[in-house]
Amino acid sequence: MNRQKTRPGLPKLIATDLDGTLVRSDETVGAYTHEILARVKAAGIRIVGATGRGPRLIDLVRADIPAADFLVMGGGSRVVDLTDPDVPLVLRDERLEGEVVADLLATLESAVGPLSVLVEAGDEPQSPLWGDPNPAWRYPEVVEARVRTEALAGRVIKGFAYHARYDADELLALARQLIDPAVATVTQAGLGYIEICPPGVDKATGLAVVAQALGVDPADALAFGDMPNDLPMFEWAGFGRVAVANAHPLVRQAADEVTLSNDADGVAVYLDAMLSA
Repeated sequence: MNRQKTRPGLPKLIATDLDGTLVRSDETVGAYTHEILARVKAAGIRIVGATGRGPRLIDLVRADIPAADFLVMGGGSRVVDLTDPDVPLVLRDERLEGEVVADLLATLESAVGPLSVLVEAGDEPQSPLWGDPNPAWRYPEVVEARVRTEALAGRVIKGFAYHARYDADELLALARQLIDPAVATVTQAGLGYIEICPPGVDKATGLAVVAQALGVDPADALAFGDMPNDLPMFEWAGFGRVAVANAHPLVRQAADEVTLSNDADGVAVYLDAMLSA
């Protein structure tokens, strides 16, 4: 692949994914990374944490990226302005009707058979996911068993679907053939499940809300990521797209540059070199 290097100079906005990108495999963010992000912020560059984590995990997100001025959460459905850290301001809150998710799951199951499903609906801190407890979900302590009709009785932030015979990429490809993007956005974030989000919701549209609030052109935005749910963000960020070394092949292919892995603090290493250039 011919790589186009990121633009010279400094961006006005940096958007970084968290899990698998900024956050290491042991679920920590190192002191070096925090130090570099603080230097980035001191240089007047806006920092955005762009994550698939839902608003129920906002305290954890803020702990992982305390330098962030804004958060794009739920894969783009929730945008939070942290300019005043004591009074977070919600700029976007998109949801999907539960009955729409139920219909989409039924359509998908008609093609692949029964799915294991989780639903994210609550946004209070540490709210559980509802649905089917499954060893495939890496965080079983956050799951509250509920039948699907109950879990999808109201509006939801997103749904998760898993099939034992299909990996997430295979299931995502099938889902995209069957699900109209005008009805729902489908993606995958490295959890082994596909994610069903409101239509028009992805990290790029979430970042567009941030950019509008700040008056920043996407051409001045630099993005870091590792999984397919980061691809819309890569397409949106015009200053440059940087994948970590452990990124999904599609993300590495879409990147302008590849930095070190998340476990080697690749985002911080890249930003340190950028600031020192």
